[in-house]
Amino acid sequence: MSDDVKDAGLVAMISSILGGSKRADVIAPPPLTDVPPTAPSNGFEAVAASISEAAASKREDAPNASPASTKPIEPPAQFVTTADGKRRLPAETIADLVLGELRKLDDFPASGTSVTVYGYRHWNAMITFAPFSTTFRNATRFRQAIPDLVFKLRRFVELEI
Repeated sequence: MSDDVKDAGLVAMISSILGGSKRADVIAPPPLTDVPPTAPSNGFEAVAASISEAAASKREDAPNASPASTKPIEPPAQFVTTADGKRRLPAETIADLVLGELRKLDDFPASGTSVTVYGYRHWNAMITFAPFSTTFRNATRFRQAIPDLVFKLRRFVELEI
């Protein structure tokens, strides 16, 4: 990362903290490579293919035989509800709900965002952005949307401690 990009980010951060109206000159981040690097395969495809072939051969050998090691299907986990009908959910689940609602907004970044849920009875949410994940204007717009989302979710969800 060039020094100009670092300096512009530092100036933007300081001016946003101090509430200054001057903004640093917009410097585009360095271009990404045309093809992002991919993670090496862990061999899942080969294992999955061999398992499906083995299962197919077992079905052909004994079409009417029931599998010996079948497990009964477990019902989904029941959510704890309060007396007024609200669901009690852990902070991570509520953060995922808030993030899911924010992802529906235009220009929301695909990565580089984090939602933190805090508090107890009147829980709240905070969103943070990684550097260069979004513009200052969009980040402000997303932060202004958080109180409305939290207000709506509080009617249906209570934080589990």
